Amino acid sequence: MELKLYDTLTKEKRAFVPLDPANVRMYVCGPTVYDFAHIGNARPVIVFDVLFRLLRHLYGQTHVTYVRNITDVDDKINDRAARDYPGLPLNEAIRKVTEQTGNQFHADVAALGCLPPTIEPRATEHIAEMRAIIERLIANGNAYVEQDHVLFSVATDPRYGNLARRSLDEMLAGARVDVAPYKRAPMDFVLWKPSKPGEPSWASPGGIKAEGRPGWHIECSAMSWNHLGERFDIHGGGIDLVFPHHENELAQSCCAFHTDRMANVWMHNGFLQVEGEKMSKSLGNFVTINELLKDWPGEVVRLNMLKTHYRSPIDWTVKGLEESAKVLDDWYATAGDIKGSVPASTVLDTLADDLNTAQTVAALHGLRHQAEKAGETGRAEFVASLRLLGFLAQTQSDWDARKQAASGVDAAQVSALIADRTAARARKDWKESDRIRDELAAMGVAIKDSKEGTTWEIAR
Repeated sequence: MELKLYDTLTKEKRAFVPLDPANVRMYVCGPTVYDFAHIGNARPVIVFDVLFRLLRHLYGQTHVTYVRNITDVDDKINDRAARDYPGLPLNEAIRKVTEQTGNQFHADVAALGCLPPTIEPRATEHIAEMRAIIERLIANGNAYVEQDHVLFSVATDPRYGNLARRSLDEMLAGARVDVAPYKRAPMDFVLWKPSKPGEPSWASPGGIKAEGRPGWHIECSAMSWNHLGERFDIHGGGIDLVFPHHENELAQSCCAFHTDRMANVWMHNGFLQVEGEKMSKSLGNFVTINELLKDWPGEVVRLNMLKTHYRSPIDWTVKGLEESAKVLDDWYATAGDIKGSVPASTVLDTLADDLNTAQTVAALHGLRHQAEKAGETGRAEFVASLRLLGFLAQTQSDWDARKQAASGVDAAQVSALIADRTAARARKDWKESDRIRDELAAMGVAIKDSKEGTTWEIAR
C-alpha cells in the first residue's frame, strides 16, 4: 500500500516518502487559547488525528512524532484577559484565561475521539528559540530592526508567495496590511514588537534595549524547529492559514536555515459552513465544540466531519448530524463487543489515497453489510477498521445507556413493554402486539425483530 498526499505547495498529489521512516514528523497549528474552540477549529483537529492514526499504523506507534502547538501569547488573549478580569494584573489575568480555555480545548477534543499529540508545546516556552531564529534572519539580511520592532523583509525572499500561489501585488490587494512607519515595504511582517505596559515581555533580539514579545508567525517556526528540526515531513492546518501565516512561516524558516523546504508536504483542510452560511457570531450560527457536545456524542460529530473529504468545503447541518447518529447506532449494534486488530484493506486503501475519508465511510458501510454474512471474522475486521478511525471508544452498553439518558427513556419500562409484546406475539394477539409497538413509538423507541429476538433503539 502506497500513501499519497496532496501538497499545497506543489499542487500535486504524490507518494509520501518520509525523511526518516523511523521518525515520521508532523506539525499542525493548534489553538490560540483566548476562547472556546468552535466547530471550524474541530475540523483540522479531527482530520490530522486520522492522519496521525494512519501514520502510526503504517510506521509504528513509536516512530511517529506529532506536534500540535498552543499559542498562549497573542493580542486576542490580552484583550480577553483585560475584559474578563479587569481587577487583576494583566499577566495574572492572562494565566487564568489560557488555563481555562486550554483545559476546555483538551476536554473537547478528547470527547471527539482525538489522541493527544506526541508533543504539545506552548509558545511562551520557546521564546529563546524565537530570538535565535530572529538573530539568524537579521544576520542573513532577511530581517531589520526599526523603532524597537524586528521585521521580515519580504523582498529578500524570491520564493515568497509560492505557497499561496499569488504575486506580491495580489497578496497586498487581498490582505489586511498594517501601514506602519517602521516598515520598509507594506508586505513586511513583524517578527518581534515592543510590549505595552503590563503585557507579557521578554528580552528582545537585535540589540533592542526595550523588552518585547514575538509576532504570531515566528512562534510556529520556533516550535517546529525545536521539536522536529529544520526540515520535517508534514505541516498541516486549515486553508485559512495558507496566507499569511503559513506563507510567513515558510519564508522565515527557509531563510533562517538556508533550506528550500520547511516541510516536505503542506496539507490544508477546507472551510466549514453552517447550514449553507459562513459561521459568524453576527449570524447567530457560531457554535463551539463544547456546546455541540451537549447535544451530540463526540463520535457523531467526528463521523459527520469525516463524511466529507478534508480538502473539500463542508456544510454543517443538523440533518447531517442526525444521519451520522443513526449510522453510529447501527455500527455499535453490529460491532457489539467484538475485538478486532486488523483493519480491512479497503479502508486502508481509501485512507492512503490522500486521506479520502468520504470513500472510507462508504467502505465502512460495505463492511458493515458484509459483517452480517461473514460472522465473527467479518465483524472483527469491521471493528478494527472503525477503531483505526477513532470510533467505538465506548462499549455498546455504554453507548446505548448514553442515548437512553439523553432521550429520557426509562430502559426498564421499555424492556417490560417488549416482554409483554413478545408474550402477545407468542399467543398470536396481533392487536395487542401492534398496540405495544405504537406505545413504544410514542415514547421515541424503535424496535427491530429478528431471529435472535427483539432489539430497540432511540428513534432519531
